[in-house]
Amino acid sequence: MSKPMELGALRVGSYIIIDGEPCRIMSYTKSKPGKHGSAKARIVALGVFDEAKRTLVKPVGAQVEVPIIEKKAGQVIAVLPAAVQVMDLETYEILEAPLPEEEIRSKLASGIEVEYWRILGRTRIMRTKG
Repeated sequence: MSKPMELGALRVGSYIIIDGEPCRIMSYTKSKPGKHGSAKARIVALGVFDEAKRTLVKPVGAQVEVPIIEKKAGQVIAVLPAAVQVMDLETYEILEAPLPEEEIRSKLASGIEVEYWRILGRTRIMRTKG
């Protein structure tokens, strides 16, 4: 799920959808309006799921899509070779998330509580709790 927002309202650290991929804004620069045009914004963002760098240049008044991020708590059920099974602590629903980066992966074991994000129907484990 996403919502429309004006490009000029976004800041560094906000999230935006570029090329169908949710991204975190790393840098935001604005040019001055010229004689025959409006001010332009240049955004450099990092993909939440694939860590790829993406750029976007549009007028400041343009409408862009901003992802709605669900931040939830879960408990690790099992660590599989390619994924992690997590049980939501509110609904007790079991879901699979891809293995996170090595820093978080080394802390994962059955019974560990984690914070995971659901963005556009995809899941990512962000950190361990405790």
